Amino acid sequence: MKLYFFQQSRATRVRWMIEELGIPYELAPVDMMKGEHKQPTYLKVHPLGALPAIEDDGAPLFESAAIIMHLADKYPEKNLAPPVGTNERGEYYQWILFAMTEMEQPLIAIAQHTLFLPEAMRSGDAVARAHKRCREVASVLEKHMTGRNFILGNTFSAADVVLGGVLHFAKRIEQISDDMPMLRAYLNRLLERPAAKKGYGG
Repeated sequence: MKLYFFQQSRATRVRWMIEELGIPYELAPVDMMKGEHKQPTYLKVHPLGALPAIEDDGAPLFESAAIIMHLADKYPEKNLAPPVGTNERGEYYQWILFAMTEMEQPLIAIAQHTLFLPEAMRSGDAVARAHKRCREVASVLEKHMTGRNFILGNTFSAADVVLGGVLHFAKRIEQISDDMPMLRAYLNRLLERPAAKKGYGG
């Protein structure tokens, strides 16, 4: 298992997942600041030059959520995904897609218009809309996490890795407010896991 890795990317959540599995892997650094992700060699692995990507038995795979779900299925003995065909499996898919489509997208918009885009291209209106959407989405999670340790109840799963990765990003750009104690406690609980600390460089 080879993980193409840059610390300030979604590769951190994939490394967290691999550490949860306890399987051997090779870390292949890709320095995005030097443009190494746009070099022909790496573009053969990920044609858009984004991170993360893995090579699993020589086969390339990209998109962080897809990699995490693939690894959960490849190692069923680790019990990081509910059985296929169960209601729990449906909910597992639900929260993974919720994290990637409903939560991460407005966070990316906020980061773009406050950190990454040139000043002339930034939009305060775009930030306001994205912030409002973040609040709506986070409130759903805040309510859901009441009385739960993990997203599926009291059992940790790969869905928590995906959500934890997105929430870690939200925390970095100050989008988890103090009036969401359940969400903050959930994220803290996830980040205290040894595998998460390894993934995020701790």
